[in-house]
Amino acid sequence: MRVEFLDFVSGARAARGSVVVIDVFRAFSTACYAAAGGARLVPVADIDVARALGARHPDWLLAGERGGRDLPGFHFGNSPTRIAAAALGGRTLVHTTHAGTQGLTQAEAADEVLTGSLVNAAAIVRYLKRRAPAVVSIVRMGHEARTRCVEDDLCAELLGARLAGERYDTSGIGARLRASPAAAKFFDPAATWAPEGDFALCAALDRFDFVLRLGTADHEGVRALERVEV
Repeated sequence: MRVEFLDFVSGARAARGSVVVIDVFRAFSTACYAAAGGARLVPVADIDVARALGARHPDWLLAGERGGRDLPGFHFGNSPTRIAAAALGGRTLVHTTHAGTQGLTQAEAADEVLTGSLVNAAAIVRYLKRRAPAVVSIVRMGHEARTRCVEDDLCAELLGARLAGERYDTSGIGARLRASPAAAKFFDPAATWAPEGDFALCAALDRFDFVLRLGTADHEGVRALERVEV
């Protein structure tokens, strides 16, 4: 198994084999909490596509952000705290974000695409080791899909080490995440769109025993995330 590391949307487009698209703060942490609550997730890149799906399916819910902030008219932002508290069992959630869903939907040359986060990191590694693909592409989406960030770099390091069978010291993860520039918003009372509880939920290493894999398109061209227990 060869592990390659790439970045941003361009990296997602170049990715091959089994692709893991990482967005720790907060897209793919939020996705895991939504899936754990029983939601079906439909990731999309464009806000207009999300709105169109919502108009076509009035019972579907919209969640998303740009620049971290909630989108007008959407039912949810991108907060795992608020998603985890919602009653989402059996509901479809259309999810669009500034970074994570951009990369997820652009990995068109991949054999399969998984979401990447710390909350299900161990499950991702178990899944990939069982699949034993020739190539694993780990794509760090970074801050707004433009610059590298501590949290996505850390997640990529962890996945890479575990896939290689190497020991990775997880004791300092919390401190590294807290020192990340992207973590400041969670502790800023003015950032009402990023509750403080989001930090702990995103940092909950190996909380979930499933992966989220992008499914094939249905008759409408909609691709939902499949929850795969590992």
